[in-house]
Formats: sequence, structure tokens, C-alpha cells
Amino acid sequence: MSERVIPLVDQRLLALAATVPLQPIATDGLLSDSLGRPLHDLRISVTDRCNFRCNYCMPKEVFNKDYAYLPHSELLNFEEITRLAKVFVAHGVRKIRLTGGEPLLRKNLEILVDQLANIPTPDGAPLDLTLTTNGSLLARKAKSLKDAGLNRVTVSLDGLDDAVFRAMNDVDFPVSDVLDGIAAAKDAGLGLDANGQLTGLKVNMVVKRRTNVDQILPMARHFRGSGITLRFIEYMDVGATNGWCMDDVLPSADVIQHIQQEFPLVPLEASASGETAQRWGYTNAAGVFDPALGEVGVISSVTQAFCRDCNRARLSTEGKLYLCLFATQGYDLRSLMRGADATDADLASAIGHIWHKRDDRYSELRASMPADSASNGSSTARRVEMSYIGG
Repeated sequence: MSERVIPLVDQRLLALAATVPLQPIATDGLLSDSLGRPLHDLRISVTDRCNFRCNYCMPKEVFNKDYAYLPHSELLNFEEITRLAKVFVAHGVRKIRLTGGEPLLRKNLEILVDQLANIPTPDGAPLDLTLTTNGSLLARKAKSLKDAGLNRVTVSLDGLDDAVFRAMNDVDFPVSDVLDGIAAAKDAGLGLDANGQLTGLKVNMVVKRRTNVDQILPMARHFRGSGITLRFIEYMDVGATNGWCMDDVLPSADVIQHIQQEFPLVPLEASASGETAQRWGYTNAAGVFDPALGEVGVISSVTQAFCRDCNRARLSTEGKLYLCLFATQGYDLRSLMRGADATDADLASAIGHIWHKRDDRYSELRASMPADSASNGSSTARRVEMSYIGG
């Protein structure tokens, strides 16, 4: 049985020092961790606030009117975010994803998008700049974000049935407004590749047993053939407050079986190294993948961990570097950056030193953990919340 855990210690206050090693670490784009994993993706949280209260992320019992969010003075400003992003790009990052909380709540976010979009890469190739949103503000923001330089967007949507969706977001927000946001993103050209094909507009659905399993097929029907990639995410044991237990997890293999009751699928090759989603394509009458019908993806971090290929770092909204979604502590880059004598070379060496030591592989180790530490025991209570560092 799942239970809510209200931590007595605010994990945001815990941090490891980011120190400059005596031996400088070059920004040659070849940075790798202790398990040989490169640094390729950076996820930047721009706010710890959200206007939804999804029970798997920000349950209302914890994130209520008395919850103390980070004050604005604690947050990195856009210039600081861009400065750090430049250092990460010099170390090999080629994809930056803006997250939250809900990132579209951050005022004037288009200014940050413009700054990040203009970061030069060593090889001259443009950054892949994307954003994850609940879609509630996307209809009014899509065009300005595209104009500022955003390439792609991923929208979280946990069902098409309005009653189910309102219950899951727990603020009575209608599904129609999110669908309007997705349509606006498509109209604005978010997700178009160099050939004008819609390949980068995605919708993520977290599947929770006994909650929204009956929405799998309706979601598949709705997005099949639309050019929008639908991805199903296993309900994960992130943070300490969502009451996670394994009984609530519907394995991705079962999701695929649900879809194949109506639509035959064939497995597809990974689109890139380190890709989190396993791809499945809809087939035509001959049983061959038909690109016009599109594809679905499944993200199976509970039942089929992909730690060995993880190339992602996470930067919290006030400048802590986290090396894993399930981390317990981050490294305080803000204090180092705001130090009087900190140079970009110092930041690069500190980040390189941190990444070199990285050995995180929580999801792979989860299966061998005692039951209480893989659900709601003391180990979970030490993990940071997903709303704080992004998904």
C-alpha cells in the first residue's frame, strides 16, 4: 500500500560544494564519467512552481498554499543560465531541454530561449533546444517560443477523457486547453525538421495502474497518423512525496500489448545513442512500418533500466547540478559562479571534475534494493522532487 511521505528535511537546502580541481580539465567535448558515459544532454529547470498538482509529481497534500517555494532572489537569472550552458556545450552538450515545474510560468522565458539558441557549438552545428510543458499556457506561447529559437516541444498529457485528466492534474484543468496548446505548437512549426517534416513534437503520458490505463487506446487512436509521437512513461519512484509503489506500475510491455489489440506495431531502431524511449512503429496492411501512421515510444525506467546509456545532467533552478533523476544531492554551481574570481575555465574544470566521478545507476540497482528503500523508506525520503529538477 502506498503512503504519502512528507520529508522533514528540505532536500533543496542540501548541496555538495562544486570545487575547482588543481589540474584543469579541458573543454574538448570528450568528457565522460566513471562508466564511460559522455555528457550530451542538459536539462535546465527554470522554476520549481507548477499550476498543476498531478499526484505522481506535486501532490496537493504537500504542495499546498503553505509550501515554501524558492524565492526569486535564489533563482539563476537568464544570463547565469546562459553562462553555464555555454560551459556545458563546450564539454559536449548538444541538446538542452528547459523544464520546471512548469517552465512557461517563468516570466519572459522567450528571452532565455533566444540566448540559448545563439550559443555557438565547437563544430558549428545548432543546438537542439527543446522544452517540456504541461501545455496549459502553450496556446498563447507557442509562436513566440518558436520565433525565439525553440526547436521542439514535449507536452505532458495523461489522458483524453476530461474527467480522468481533471482528476490527474487535480486542479480541474480541461483537456481541451492542452489539445489547443498542442495544435498551436504544430501550427507554429515546433518540431519541424530541416525537411519540413513534423518529427519533433511529442506527447508524454505517465501510465498509472488503476488510474488511466483505460486512456492508452484512446490516446493511441487520437495521435496515430498525426505526425505527433506519443510516448508512454512508467510511473516512477521519483522524489519522496508521490506515494509510489510497484503495484501502481504498468510495465511498458503491457502498454504495447494494449495498443496491439487494435493497431499492429513493429519495433524500430533507436533514433540516437542514449535515447530513453524504445520506439514502435504502426504497420500497414502488409505488416510493414508506415511512417505516415507514425510511431509510439515507451520509457521503461522501472522495468527496463537504461542507466548504462544515460548521458544527461540536470541543472536546478537555483544552480545545483544533479547527475541523476533519483539523486539525493546536487553540486552547488551557483556559489562557485557568483564567487568574485570564478572564471569560465574554473566552471568548466569544476563541472568536468564532477562528471568524471559520476557513477549513478539507480534504476539498474533498484531491483536488488530492499523493498522499503525502493518505495517509501528512508532512501526515498532523501531523493529530490522531480518538480524541482525537472523530468
